[in-house]
Amino acid sequence: MRDTTSSGLKPGSQQQIQEITRRLADLYPDATYELNFSTPLELLVATILAAQCTDERVNKVTKDLFQKYHTARDYASAPQEELEEDVRPTGFYRNKAKSIRAACQYLVDHHNGEVPRTLAEMVKIPGVARKTANVILGNAFGISEGFVVDTHVGRLARRFGWTAQEDPVKVEQDLMRLIPPQEWLNVAHRMILHGRRVCTARKPACKSCALAEICPSAEV
Repeated sequence: MRDTTSSGLKPGSQQQIQEITRRLADLYPDATYELNFSTPLELLVATILAAQCTDERVNKVTKDLFQKYHTARDYASAPQEELEEDVRPTGFYRNKAKSIRAACQYLVDHHNGEVPRTLAEMVKIPGVARKTANVILGNAFGISEGFVVDTHVGRLARRFGWTAQEDPVKVEQDLMRLIPPQEWLNVAHRMILHGRRVCTARKPACKSCALAEICPSAEV
């Protein structure tokens, strides 16, 4: 990564950050989380299933799943083997079924089956780390207590020169210092889409990237 961008903007400077976020907004004005859900509980289940699985496949599975299970108690009381079969197409189905049942049992035991609305309470749910908690709070409740950091966000943040950290929690801390809180969710959604479509892990499309001149990692 270079110390400056081809446009002369310093990586991590307020000017570079503002220009990148502005261009991302132009590229993805309607960016949203791509998992289908109608309740906070559905989003929690879908996010667990999305680990190492495409959103498209998860959405196909949850179309039937959400018709079968409606409450946290439904999931918690489901036989392990039956839930495994219901989520099998998403991969790692044994662990995912176990995680869903444990999370929902916790909700039944501690929150009357409802998903809590604070980060502090969310991360107490078995299997829920900060990323999942931020996804649910932001998308289901419109609450931004943190910055969603998945593999795409972490990769782009490092390529933009916004962080040198590998640990997602440390990346999140850096991004929370650099990006205004009211923009945390929107910028995360746009970074995720850009990471999927353009700034991919192995062969980023730098030559066709609208951010190339203001990205210190661009190879053009």
